[in-house]
Amino acid sequence: MSYTINDECISCGVCADECPVEAITEGEDKYVINPDLCTDCGACADVCPVEAPEPADE
Repeated sequence: MSYTINDECISCGVCADECPVEAITEGEDKYVINPDLCTDCGACADVCPVEAPEPADE
């Protein structure tokens, strides 16, 4: 399973800086997580100020 970023994202970039596998990149309206790279560690969710990263429904 991987994480995804919901519409609460404020594009602050804190999650991308924290990701140990560089699975998070800046998208057009919000940051996005590449599910093929995400290791489900939750580091992004731990630092997000608006709780945008959440486990993906698979």
